[in-house]
Amino acid sequence: MSEPVRLQKFFSDCGILSRRAAEAEIAAGNVQINGRTAAVGDKIDPETDIVKYKGNRILPHRNIPKRTVMLNKPRGYVSSAKDEKGRKTVTDLVRDAGVRLYPIGRLDMDSEGLLLLTEDGELANRLTHPRHEIPKIYHVTLTAPPTQDQLALLAAPMELDGYKLLPIGVRTIEPDTLEITLYEGRNRQIRRMCNAVGLTVKRLRRIAIGGLKLDVPPAKWRELTADEIAYLYANSTPRNERK
Repeated sequence: MSEPVRLQKFFSDCGILSRRAAEAEIAAGNVQINGRTAAVGDKIDPETDIVKYKGNRILPHRNIPKRTVMLNKPRGYVSSAKDEKGRKTVTDLVRDAGVRLYPIGRLDMDSEGLLLLTEDGELANRLTHPRHEIPKIYHVTLTAPPTQDQLALLAAPMELDGYKLLPIGVRTIEPDTLEITLYEGRNRQIRRMCNAVGLTVKRLRRIAIGGLKLDVPPAKWRELTADEIAYLYANSTPRNERK
């Protein structure tokens, strides 16, 4: 027998659903363990228990490396696996990877740059959970150079929709271009922050996630190395769990 694991973690480890999505499917009665309807909080033995999702058996991964890729997302692509409006999605750009990959987090349709896609549900969960954030670095080109007062306002504490944002890093790299470092990922955060201080974004490009730097041409992708994946795991561990 193997070590029992929570059912939602099993789904995440198998790359089927994120933990949150798995919990929703379990609560909806769409998951069975050994013929009975599962409940949120159930644990299983992946080696001996039979888990079915909507009638299909889910088999555990058996030491098969889970793939994660770096994509240089161009403008005009939606950061999702599919789009109800029929727009182009980032998964269209990685179809030749040979496995189903899902974006970790998102870049809005008008933004560009480094986007990770993976079949590793655990890694996706770590990198999108608020406690696991690795800094994300962007180059932001504006329609006009910012004033010193505007830069000071950007770097000062700010609220969006009543939510107090974490402090950000801001530095000027060109008269009309800023490097902005985020430690969380609110919806369209950079564009909305810039708008709040009277600035308009002309181009927004993510260039790095922590120490992982964008190094592929637009619309191209590459596999992450084992060292890069280890880096993401090590640096997405919650601070209170680090030794």
